[in-house]
Amino acid sequence: MNKAQLVEAIADKVGGRQQAADAVDAVLDAIVRAVVGGDRVSVTGFGSFEKVDRPARYARNPQTGERVRVKKTSVPRFRAGQGFKDLVSGSKKLPRGGEVAVKKAPKGSLSGGASATVKKAAAKKTTAKKTTARKTTAAAKKTTAAAKKTTAKKTTAKKAPSKTAAQKTTAKKTTAAAKKTAAKNAPAKKATAKKAPAKKSTARKTTAKKTAARQA
Repeated sequence: MNKAQLVEAIADKVGGRQQAADAVDAVLDAIVRAVVGGDRVSVTGFGSFEKVDRPARYARNPQTGERVRVKKTSVPRFRAGQGFKDLVSGSKKLPRGGEVAVKKAPKGSLSGGASATVKKAAAKKTTAKKTTARKTTAAAKKTTAAAKKTTAKKTTAKKAPSKTAAQKTTAKKTTAAAKKTAAKNAPAKKATAKKAPAKKSTARKTTAKKTAARQA
């Protein structure tokens, strides 16, 4: 069945051939535009249409057998629904001409139209991306601030020991100089103390000589 035959098959149900042709064109156009935009078109009981990305790969030319590199590309894919599969496999009987083979959509599910659903989904994706970007920026700022604080603390901690070492060195030099000064002054005091008894002995000898002269 081609497109013209499909139009003829549904012409009686939609009120004429022109209406049927317009309906088929509108449905196909909506499916193609949605899939190209990256959306998934799903029809309950029939199947779903979606866009699939294929990475770059190597293939072989069937005529020459030469290995050829195939660029990255995107292809449309159709997956049949379970109801469609069951009808084709024969596990379920196909309804007669007056009945619809594909399940009808539940009441209320078509309110708002497909375009409104696509717009809502796109708006949700955009909002989610913006929220993620804001969270990432805030986390990056917090990490940078924490890193700066940590670096400042480490720098202060490293500088403090150098001052302490300098103070210790100065204290050691002062103590050593004081010890040297005390050591120099100590022998002088001892020598003065030792010389004092010598003067007393000389005075005693002089007194003894005077007393002996008088007795003579």
